[in-house]
This record gives sequence, C-alpha cells and structure tokens, in this order.
Amino acid sequence: MENFDVLLKKYADFIVRVGCNVQPQQTLIINASLEAAPLARLCVRSAFEAGARDVRVDWSDSAVSRARMELASEETLCEVKPYVLRSYLDYAESEGGACVLHLLADDPESMAGLDGGKISRVNAARRKALMPWREYTMNDRIQWCIAAMPSKPWAKKIFPELSEADAVEKLWQLIFDVCRVSGGDPVTEWQSHLARLDELGKKMNALDLESLHFTSSNGTDLTVGLADGAIWESAGSKNEKGVPFLPNIPTEEVFTAPHKDRVEGIVYGTKPYNYNGQLIKGFHVTFKNGRIEEYGAEENEALLGELLNTDEGARHIGEVALVPASSPINRSGALFYNTLFDENAACHIAFGASYPGTTAGGTALSKEELEARGMNQSTLHEDVMVGAEDTEITGLCRDGRTVQIFKGGEWVL
Repeated sequence: MENFDVLLKKYADFIVRVGCNVQPQQTLIINASLEAAPLARLCVRSAFEAGARDVRVDWSDSAVSRARMELASEETLCEVKPYVLRSYLDYAESEGGACVLHLLADDPESMAGLDGGKISRVNAARRKALMPWREYTMNDRIQWCIAAMPSKPWAKKIFPELSEADAVEKLWQLIFDVCRVSGGDPVTEWQSHLARLDELGKKMNALDLESLHFTSSNGTDLTVGLADGAIWESAGSKNEKGVPFLPNIPTEEVFTAPHKDRVEGIVYGTKPYNYNGQLIKGFHVTFKNGRIEEYGAEENEALLGELLNTDEGARHIGEVALVPASSPINRSGALFYNTLFDENAACHIAFGASYPGTTAGGTALSKEELEARGMNQSTLHEDVMVGAEDTEITGLCRDGRTVQIFKGGEWVL
C-alpha cells in the first residue's frame, strides 16, 4: 500500500492525541493483542511525545486465551486476584491520573467450538471483579478509547476470496478510509464530522422525546421508551475534568438511555454479532415491560441465551443508538464481524448497563437514583445491530407530537 507507514503513523497519532487525548503527566494504559504490536508501538511513542508520564502495555494472545479457556478449570478462570484490580486503580488514583486505550486485532471466531456457557460465566466473573475500574470508563471519569488494526484471521474472515496478504492490505485500506485517515488531515475531518453529530444530538434533545418506534420490513416493530431525564449524546465525550476524548474510532452514532421497563415489541438483528469470539447470526428478541421474554437465533441461539442470562440486567437494554444506512462503514459494503465497526453501520441497541452520562447529571447519581430514572444496571454492555436499509423511526414527544426521525434508513431531521 502506497504511503502505508505515513498513514499508520497518522492513525496512531490520531488515536492517542484525539481518541485518548493523553494529557501531560498522565499514564496511558494500553490493552493490546500481540497482533496489534506495530500500532501499539507507535501509540507508545506518540503518547510520550504528547507528554505522558508513562505508558503501560498489557499484551494478550488469542492462542493463549483460547488454550486457557479450553483447558483451565472454570473455577480457576473465574478467580481474579485483587492485584489485577489494584493495578488499574493505582494508576487512576495516582498524581496525573490515567487514560486507557484498547487496541483490537482479533480473530472473530477465536473461541469457536468451545463451551459458550463457560466463556460467558468466566467473562462475567471478570467484569464483576473489575467493576470499580469499569466504573471509571462507564462514568467517563477518565479518557478511554477503542481502536483496531487488521489481524490475518480477521482479514481473511472478511475477504475469504483474497490471499492473506491481499486481505490484510484491503482491510487496512478500509480502516484508514472509515476512520478518515486516508484524506490527509484526520483531525480536521473529524472536527467536521463530530460537529454534525453534535448538531443531531441537540436536535434530538430539543424534541423532548418520550419514546421511539422502530419498524422495518424484516419484521421489527419495537417501541423504546426513554429513561427519565434521557440525554442524547454524540461521539465525543469529556472526562470529569472536562478533557475531551473520542471513545470509539470510528463512530457514527447519536445515542441515549432507554427506560429499562418501557420497551415493547420485537426486533431483528441485521448483522451477525461477535460475542466472546463466536458469532450469533439471524437473532431476534421480544420485549415485554422492558424485559426480553423470548429470543431466537439461526446460529448460536444457546450462546445468545447465555448472554441474556448473565444477570437480570442483561435481559433489558441500556442504550439505543441511531446510525444512518449511508454511514461510511455501511457504504463500504463490508461486514466487519467486529462490533466496533459494525455498530457504526447500523442503528443498534445494547443488552445490559446504561451509561450514567445519558441521563441529566447521571455521573453524580447513585445506582439507586439511576435505577429510579429507569437506567439499567448490569455487568454487561453488549451492542447488537438492528438497523436496516428501510428502517423507519418515529418519535413521540412529551407534548403529544409525533415526529419522523428516520425514513428509508436515513436521518430526516
């Protein structure tokens, strides 16, 4: 690929300086798979150049992770030593604080064929043990960002007809394109893009919506009531000190919090969902009084059940996000088999926890106060894609008006 090294450096700098927005004297914690090492190394240098006090890299390896999940006992895997949590909190609580970057380069089916129930229980135990650290990101107390680079298995999954080398190159080009790196000045392009998303968020907030109604020809007929004090947010966030950051690269969404008890109807998934390294395809879920009472899937239905049985909150949704069918990711025509990208190709909902910041003043509220507003609580937050090319969305305003929001899969505001 022409100018690959230049584009990769530009991508790394954008991730660190805009995505994480590393501040002087902060420690950057990078979680990266071994396959992401070339990008991680550039991010380390970029962070120090931005004034970071230190950069810590926690490496993972998909083959080792699979072997442990297959061969170690569930009891062993569910035991999370106290030092693991402290190793994060010590940085977050230290002078200068911390921010965190997750670099993905996964095999979409890294855990295929293993016991889905075991995987779900092990991951749920880890999420529970690390909840005090997760609350730093769920409440935007620190900057956090997720980005990705190709791995050979991931690229071949998307482009099976190509050679391994050609598939990786094509996936790199796609990532550079949808992340607005190819154009020459990603910072300027993202400033314009974020301004558009902010404008849509303001328009949605001005409507003072009570609920949304989704329909599409695949059978989706879903009414999503919104949490009390729900706020529509767009891609950019700010930490508790007012430092801006970009949690997901790329991102195309405007999102808010549903009321956990006010969701009714049926919704069909429009893209396969990668959960714990296994794909759930052709799924649907049916809600009654906010709770999923019935579900099914063409592939890995049992795994979907394991997800929904993680805890009671996993049977409710904590996010509803609007993404037009004309998003760059959807226009690319590629199915990424990766939620970071696929969620930005289609409207989506999230099984599990609400983000406190999507209700007015929510980051300062207790769990009990958040629950009183209808904000969902769970150890889980899993985005699944439900938007289609013909998705229609209408909104019911609190003053009784009905407003068209999406028509033919596109914004009409």
